[in-house]
Amino acid sequence: MTNVYNELEKRGFLDQLSDNNLKKILAKKVNCYVGFDPTSDSLHLGNFVGIMALYWFKKYGHKVYSLIGGATGRIGDPSGKSVERPFLDDNEILKNVFSIKSFFHNLLGKDVTVINNNDWFKDMSFVDFLRDIGKHFRMGPMLAKESVKLRMQSEEGMSFTEFSYQILQAYDFYYLFKANNISLQMGGSDQWGNIIAGIELVRKLSRKTVYGMTFPLLTRSDGKKFGKSEKGAIWLNENKLSYFDFYQYFISIPDKDVIKMLKMLTILSLEEISEIEDQMQKSSYVPNTAQKKLAEQVTKFIHGKNGLDAALKVTQASAPGADACLDFSTLKNVEDQMSCKHLNFNDVIGKKYSEIACQIHLVTSKSEATRLIKNNGAYLNNRKILDINYVISKNDLIQSTYIVFGAGKKKKILVKIKKSN
Repeated sequence: MTNVYNELEKRGFLDQLSDNNLKKILAKKVNCYVGFDPTSDSLHLGNFVGIMALYWFKKYGHKVYSLIGGATGRIGDPSGKSVERPFLDDNEILKNVFSIKSFFHNLLGKDVTVINNNDWFKDMSFVDFLRDIGKHFRMGPMLAKESVKLRMQSEEGMSFTEFSYQILQAYDFYYLFKANNISLQMGGSDQWGNIIAGIELVRKLSRKTVYGMTFPLLTRSDGKKFGKSEKGAIWLNENKLSYFDFYQYFISIPDKDVIKMLKMLTILSLEEISEIEDQMQKSSYVPNTAQKKLAEQVTKFIHGKNGLDAALKVTQASAPGADACLDFSTLKNVEDQMSCKHLNFNDVIGKKYSEIACQIHLVTSKSEATRLIKNNGAYLNNRKILDINYVISKNDLIQSTYIVFGAGKKKKILVKIKKSN
């Protein structure tokens, strides 16, 4: 394919388009951007579709920009939020901006230009902004936006601060068009109103036409959003989510969603993905093969080969029946990649499996631990525990230091025994 539009269409990226002729427009090279608010020092899985959109535009020769909202992040986008975001202090925002900028350069290379909207908002006075920009917005259309209507109907309502967010984002588009000749803004489907506001502002101030497109939010087949696990958000920074936990999240994706995610979150060719989809329909298909491919591709793309190797090493070590992998050296190497609890010797040895499982939050209660054992889902050092009264002994410790608890095949917790003084 020679047009990025075709690639995105076949991969399921296209949701709303501001112009039905966008395919023809994208036959020529354009400058485009996606915005990211620095509400944390790491982006998360919900941002990943936008990252992949930038990847494909870059691959097809377009000039791509990542806009980090150093200014708008001080307010927070109300889109999709039922309550107002807590404000971050300026130092935290600066730290987050630096972290996200480094992430983009490491991931997409120096070809992606990372810009911060605080660079143009910091010297603009409030009165000048209201006079020069605010006068071009009418209350009716602003109040009609879905994100505004939902919040206006809520008990908390919406502050003027949040209400003004759409004007600030619209001005971003105008500024970037004038300064960098950026003519296309992309974002998730919840950004449609903000993108249209920017297109209209450019038209009013420059009498020029710019474009917008949105991609679907990353949702499961049941309509719920992807991006959350029992441990919280699926962060793209290894300091907030280990390689292993990141990899394991994608291993757990349901069959009905895995092909969609292969198309949207990997750089596998559409031909390869079609072959995987065909294999899934055959009786000879080995369950979870597609999920493993997805997990490997996404982990390698975000964390590189070293991150993938680390995730696979922990996966191998924590697999049921993988006794040979549970040596001291292996566990020491993967300690930082697993959920790890530190306990005293006397708090473990001589205690029931069910007690420790509850203490380390492998399960929520002793009764749940009992049910886990009765249902053949309890593991200790990758061996099934079948006795509800099983007592931990010194022989269960690996070189007097480690012991691995498991609930089912995926949830593992490493316990490290503190050395007594």
